[in-house]
Amino acid sequence: MVNTSTMQEQPNSQVLLSAIQLSSCADVEINLQSIAKQLSQLTEQQLASDSQNHQHIVVLPECCLLFGAKDSEQLNLAQKTADNQYLHQQLAKLAKQFQVYLVAGTIPILGSQNDKFTNSSCVFSPLGEQLGRYDKIHLFDVEVTDNTQSYCESRYTQAGAINYSNISIVKTPLVNIGLTVCFDLRFPQLFQKLSQQGANVITVPSAFTQVTGEAHWQTLLQARAIENQVYIIAAGQEGTHENGRKTWGHSMIISPWGDILTCLAQGEGFISAVYDPAHLADIRQRMPLKSPLSK
Repeated sequence: MVNTSTMQEQPNSQVLLSAIQLSSCADVEINLQSIAKQLSQLTEQQLASDSQNHQHIVVLPECCLLFGAKDSEQLNLAQKTADNQYLHQQLAKLAKQFQVYLVAGTIPILGSQNDKFTNSSCVFSPLGEQLGRYDKIHLFDVEVTDNTQSYCESRYTQAGAINYSNISIVKTPLVNIGLTVCFDLRFPQLFQKLSQQGANVITVPSAFTQVTGEAHWQTLLQARAIENQVYIIAAGQEGTHENGRKTWGHSMIISPWGDILTCLAQGEGFISAVYDPAHLADIRQRMPLKSPLSK
């Protein structure tokens, strides 16, 4: 799925990349208030430092509107909002209110059989229009040495289609955004496909467990940035949630050279970095990574 914004490029524009870190709960309205609060503070900080033309991409974590409840509650939410599209409407309003390109983490969207939902990352423009959607392909069915011990995301979640129609690039006037979600991070082929189709920035909304996050989060993020020569914006859930699940946080923005430009280890908040197209082009020119194996 390739989507193009209708907004025109502005002279002397710059792109600001931001990730919001949350400790989402099992109440949609409280989570919406938390997101609005972070967006308000982020916008105020940005306006105080730079009032010039800008394009702002903000990424929310996985399960940004409902987290910390039983997995079945995600399905219930998808069923309740299937007709009125309430989750989409509220996120679109936030994007329009704060004039950002909002990569809205993930929300549950009712699947084709009505007994499962897709864990979907939707992107909204500063006009409140939905520009793209990616349904998480790689589901988290694993055993982990934490309080939960085992996870079976596929019990209620329908995996996204494994084909090119579900490889999602959202085109904005200055940046092409590739979409992934959490466990996708362990599967480099998806990131390679997004890079090959023109992604400059790849987003990774996540809810990494504390155990797997401490072991692998930073290493995997830097590897995906380096091997695909893209900016990575990784927004995470953080803390101990209502159901006892512990998430790692450590939201990061990483350069195409693998440098950690900024990181928020713990707590709710936001981080930002400036996208530098000249730096990206220089890296790609000096170290071409096109492989004959990719043909």
